[in-house]
Amino acid sequence: MNQPPAPRDMVRSGLCIGCGSCVAQAASADAEMRFDGYGQLRPAGSAEWLRTSSARLSRTCPFSPLAQDEDALAAALFPHAPRHDGSVGRYEAAYVGHVAEQDFRHKGSSGGMTSWVAAELLRRRMVDAVAHVTPADPAAGGRFFRYRISRSIADVRAGAQSRYYPVELSQVLATIFAEPGRYAVVGIPCFIKAIQLLRREHPLLRERIRHTLGLFCGHMKSARFVEGLAWQMGVAVDEVARVDFRSKDPHRQANWYHARLRLHDGRSIGKDWWHLADGDWGAGFFMDAACNACDDVVAETADISFGDAWVEPYASDWQGNNVVVVRSPELAALVADGIADGRLALAPVDSAFVARTQAAGLRQRREGLAYRLARRRGGVRPRKRFADGAAAPALRRKLIYAMRAAISRWSHRVFRFARFAGRPGIYLRWARVAAAGYHAVAYHRGRTGALVRRLGLR
Repeated sequence: MNQPPAPRDMVRSGLCIGCGSCVAQAASADAEMRFDGYGQLRPAGSAEWLRTSSARLSRTCPFSPLAQDEDALAAALFPHAPRHDGSVGRYEAAYVGHVAEQDFRHKGSSGGMTSWVAAELLRRRMVDAVAHVTPADPAAGGRFFRYRISRSIADVRAGAQSRYYPVELSQVLATIFAEPGRYAVVGIPCFIKAIQLLRREHPLLRERIRHTLGLFCGHMKSARFVEGLAWQMGVAVDEVARVDFRSKDPHRQANWYHARLRLHDGRSIGKDWWHLADGDWGAGFFMDAACNACDDVVAETADISFGDAWVEPYASDWQGNNVVVVRSPELAALVADGIADGRLALAPVDSAFVARTQAAGLRQRREGLAYRLARRRGGVRPRKRFADGAAAPALRRKLIYAMRAAISRWSHRVFRFARFAGRPGIYLRWARVAAAGYHAVAYHRGRTGALVRRLGLR
């Protein structure tokens, strides 16, 4: 695409992830990030701003076809990284394990490494503040989570845990633009890419954002995921004060997710993900459309990135373990010091090990991405690294990718209708049927070739 896309073009093409990069740079005073009808954050503002093409915005939007890709960004950021792998990008070292000191591991979703590194940056005075996601009061702003700037270790640690909820960066970027200091930013791959693109464009951000901490990502959920949790636990979403997506329990292994809602009246209710109508992560319920055009699982442009160790024996350990990919020499030294001091219980691994822990996500972002792009029609066309070189998927894999995309698309629509009608059962019945069909294909290797051919997926 030669013409720079406008914010409206990215939204209409299903390529806006809601990061807020465009709003943070907008000259329009009324530009803001706002929930759309599907519970996804999207840019809003004057019609003139939304439809105006901008070379600067097209260079800093993480899904713009005119922006630098992850390979180019990583080559400039980590030119001396001794290792380079197609699954994890450039890196200095990789590890598996957990934090050994205090209760970082217990408080985190996995091994506690993200909070530990953020806290250690503050402790060593390598940064003055950390931009990260923390719980918010839904009664005050209508959001359960949002980005905030933390300047103390206690505040950083309050942001531990996974957040499967839409957030955006525009407000914290405004703070970083306005207030001198050294900052670290924590985020999912596309958000970290947006930060690196912004740092290339704005010298002030390049000076102030000193470190980036990435989170491995499967996909972004809409805000309706929380509302659906409430429906399935027998309460209305406005009764919910706080959401815990992954509660740890010594009687269950780490990858058996248990969601817990804390209500305004003081009660706490919970349910296992596998007992939810839409609890299978791989099926793609409430997935943001832009996630279907993403090819970065492990935050390849972050100084250091963290994921769950979804291989045995680590997946069965209820306390949780991280896989860690370090790219910055400065953070490689920080982690090495933590290991030497006994504060981190980490063992070195290679890129193949990291890839095994994220096998499903990498398959979706490599083979699945190439298949989806080949079938894409109209709108802004993303420029992706793995679109041409990936092998053609087998017939069964084509059906899985097609079903996942359909569930993603229709979960937003059916939920919106059920919400409008005030009848949660409409969505829940549809979700159970959709999940059953997906499971029949994804987990039971029956004869799917005829169905693939009938659907025209060859």
